[in-house]
Amino acid sequence: MRVDPCFFCGRPAWPSKGITFMRNDGKSFRFCRSKCHKNFKMKRNPRKLKWTKAYRKNAGKEMVVDSTLQFAARRNVPVRYDRELFAKTVKAMERISEIRQRRERIFYKRRMAGKRAREVAAARKLVAENEHLLPRLRGSEKRRLAELAQETGQDVEELEREELAKKAASKKTKAFGGEAKRLRVRTDGGVEEISERVAGGGLVDEDDDDENDFEDVDDDDEMDTD
Repeated sequence: MRVDPCFFCGRPAWPSKGITFMRNDGKSFRFCRSKCHKNFKMKRNPRKLKWTKAYRKNAGKEMVVDSTLQFAARRNVPVRYDRELFAKTVKAMERISEIRQRRERIFYKRRMAGKRAREVAAARKLVAENEHLLPRLRGSEKRRLAELAQETGQDVEELEREELAKKAASKKTKAFGGEAKRLRVRTDGGVEEISERVAGGGLVDEDDDDENDFEDVDDDDEMDTD
């Protein structure tokens, strides 16, 4: 059973699956799915689409030169059936697939080597270019942290980072919940401060809650007396 690769993306097109397109000149094109068939009819270049094998090979993301890839080449040479040769071929296919997978893992590790260092270098460059956007400490706060570091023996930079993290956490606003205060002017001219809870986008007066609680208690007492 031969598994032909997709003409557009390079994925395996299994027998009885996918689409086969026969051109007027007699050439056949195998596609693994309708997505590849539609892109082929729209005359798109597979080397410019990131999800195809051709793009990954041109970008150096997959092995191109390897001895294990030569075994997948099609050979239109008739061979006389031999049972021993057939058994050896099946074992060789399994062994070749294992070797190819191991080499692909090694190729991936070599390709991704140094990626973490490059990401850190890019992040440091970004911080250096936009240093004016970072939060800063005042001179008095720096002096206070320096004195604290001398007393406790801790690192000044570590204390500054902790202080900046505290400031960033304190600036975060809550979406729901909290407490709001307002002033109420009484009829005699006095001013009274009232605290209200903010729940679900609305204000809840604590006095109203107390009144409702008293009303509920009165109703229960009436029920008990009856």
